[in-house]
Amino acid sequence: MPDRIQPYAQFNFKVKAGASVLGGFQELSAIEKISGLNKAADVTLKRGVINAPALNDWLKEVRDGHPRGHRTITIELQSETYQIVARWILHGARPIKHTFGEPDPQGTDVAIEELVLAYERLEEAK
Repeated sequence: MPDRIQPYAQFNFKVKAGASVLGGFQELSAIEKISGLNKAADVTLKRGVINAPALNDWLKEVRDGHPRGHRTITIELQSETYQIVARWILHGARPIKHTFGEPDPQGTDVAIEELVLAYERLEEAK
């Protein structure tokens, strides 16, 4: 299936694993690193639309303890004209909680109310 041009246009926080877009969200919790510690708070994304097969594959890898369960995830904040204005890279990220919304029988995208990601290291990129 070819990639769609702007499948998550109304969702300003785009979530990517490598070059693949996993979904878009309308809200992102504060991303902060705890000073002096090699630990960061979990990231919560709310009110989004995700590529269900990609997320299901990731959740299965996490449940099975597969090394690919820990991924490098990029979160990009886009302006109204789709320009990236901020980017965060979560190294060793894995989903620890998810709450789905109503299913869409028309396609593979699924509404998701909340996705919480734990991660090992945070990198802010331009």
